[in-house]
Amino acid sequence: MSQESNVAAVDNLARSYEALASEVGKVIIGQEGVVKAVIISMFSKGHSLLVGVPGLAKTLLVSTISEVLDLEFKRIQFTPDLMPSDITGSEILDEDRHFKFNHGPIFSNIVLADEINRTPPKTQAALLEAMQERSVTVSGQRHMLPEPFFVLATQNPIEQEGTYPLPEAQLDRFMFNINLDYPSYEEEVQVVKNTTSPTNYTLKHVLTGDEILGFQRLIRKIPITDNVLEYAVGLVAKTRPNSDRATSDVNNYISWGAGPRASQFLVLGAKCHAAIHGKYSPDIEDVQAIANLVLRHRIVRNYKAEAEGISEEDIIQKLL
Repeated sequence: MSQESNVAAVDNLARSYEALASEVGKVIIGQEGVVKAVIISMFSKGHSLLVGVPGLAKTLLVSTISEVLDLEFKRIQFTPDLMPSDITGSEILDEDRHFKFNHGPIFSNIVLADEINRTPPKTQAALLEAMQERSVTVSGQRHMLPEPFFVLATQNPIEQEGTYPLPEAQLDRFMFNINLDYPSYEEEVQVVKNTTSPTNYTLKHVLTGDEILGFQRLIRKIPITDNVLEYAVGLVAKTRPNSDRATSDVNNYISWGAGPRASQFLVLGAKCHAAIHGKYSPDIEDVQAIANLVLRHRIVRNYKAEAEGISEEDIIQKLL
């Protein structure tokens, strides 16, 4: 691909992002940062964890994005009695007495895993394989998932009774951890106005699955200078306590730091962040813009940090 066509492709990506964000904005009031983060993770071929209290339109956001993207969307409500086969599918005996694989809801382009921490580790692990390998194995047979494939999981941060916290290995599979906050007063007035009157939105399809796959390939081709790449890797290295680069805050407040996957996602996310803003190569500001989303669920605070009320964000902010 020539330099000119790469530049044109990045311009096209920036335009598509604007069209996508404005179309989603017809239904989702406010939450621009959240919409942006979800789109960046999709264009970067990553999965996202949405953390927020009930009623913040997490499900509506995901279904709206899937509609605008013209992709198949399935929602799985995670419950304590959900079995792995309820997600992946299972083998059934057909009329001819042959085993036939019955596809589960995971065979979709966008999968919303609602309240992912409500289900036991065995079922969470079935989702983990699908997220990492983009395939599922049933009765020794491997079944490939459709492309593009994204998991957007939601988690309620307050209600922890009867939940199974996600293990670090599973959290690491998510490119971004996106926090949803309450809307502002003005936004809430607009939300209530829109949802309590007979308004019908017709959403246009902005992108097809093939175009998204093209953007995913394009983002990997975007060049990055050595100093920006080294800054991203250095930032991740600083989160590891008792290492050469660790700061005193990290040594005092962190039990475990982020692994190499964080560096990969920082670079990919920075490339996409640059591209949607019309830049042809990321700079350090692009890495910093997504650092919180990539790192906050990959560092583990110790008791001292919890006792002193120091959050992951506080530590990341100091590193930046």
